[in-house]
Amino acid sequence: MNYSFLASSYDALTWDVDYVRACDYLESFFSQARCPVKTVVDLGCGTATLTWMLAERGYETIGVDLSQEMLAQARNKGDENFGGTPPLFLCQSMDRLDLYGTMDVCVSSLDSVNYVTRVTELRRAFRRVHTFLVPGGLFLFDVRTPEALAAMDGQVFMDETDNTYCVWQGEYFPRRKVCAYYMDIFRRRSEGGWERGVEEHEERAYELEELRAMLTQAGFTAVKTYAWGTRRAPRTGDDRVLFLARKKGTSRG
Repeated sequence: MNYSFLASSYDALTWDVDYVRACDYLESFFSQARCPVKTVVDLGCGTATLTWMLAERGYETIGVDLSQEMLAQARNKGDENFGGTPPLFLCQSMDRLDLYGTMDVCVSSLDSVNYVTRVTELRRAFRRVHTFLVPGGLFLFDVRTPEALAAMDGQVFMDETDNTYCVWQGEYFPRRKVCAYYMDIFRRRSEGGWERGVEEHEERAYELEELRAMLTQAGFTAVKTYAWGTRRAPRTGDDRVLFLARKKGTSRG
């Protein structure tokens, strides 16, 4: 997955993402952990808006992402007015997650799990998350539903800011269960004129029961699903679903 050109424009192009609402929603589930929640890992953190937001709320945070370019943007978000402990950032793939210690909660948002298009890699990623969670810790992640990804086929979208113009098209491949996004990005140069970049991203459509089975095989218990932003069970037509999985046991930390 290449974000070399998109990274510097990512935040401007995703201005409509309500990170405060997403952070409130995820944090509302922390009370279900059977341990005090102090350390939170943001897996597939991207430019780490959510990571920094959790740090501001008093958690020790670690942002993990495979893209050096996205992490460069993430590290630049801190300023002299930040009152908490700055996040630690690690450049790692999900299936190679390797922490210096354990975590109380792992979150993964904005389709990050869908971007792992190989089933074997996602199984390994779930096992790595389970390994580094404390007993009783939580794994919270959202996915785009197969129905939502299939509906992207043939759709064309345009995003524009003062300095960036992006046109992207979706194409769904049923046999691979993958939706590809072809992105044509134009970015204004500081010295004048424009530069162009082309990127292709892919997301895999995972059935909810398929993900549930993977989590169970990785050792998680009490796997629950919710329609994103709610406390109700998913229904046909939902675009996004939240998974909550707990590691067995109770931490005495």
